[in-house]
Amino acid sequence: MSGKDETKSGKIRTEAEIRAERLAKTLRDNLQRRKQQARARRAGEADETTGLPGSASAAKKDESGG
Repeated sequence: MSGKDETKSGKIRTEAEIRAERLAKTLRDNLQRRKQQARARRAGEADETTGLPGSASAAKKDESGG
């Protein structure tokens, strides 16, 4: 591949432009996904957990020597 791509309008895009467009799309998709996750969290009940769920049991094993 020559590193260039021709669109329907005849404009030639460089590899860097194609990559930048792909990155911008990925960032937009990620932002939309994060917004959706935030909306879902607001719709549910508050998370009452402290720390990681498995951390308490792991700490007990270390203290007991097992």
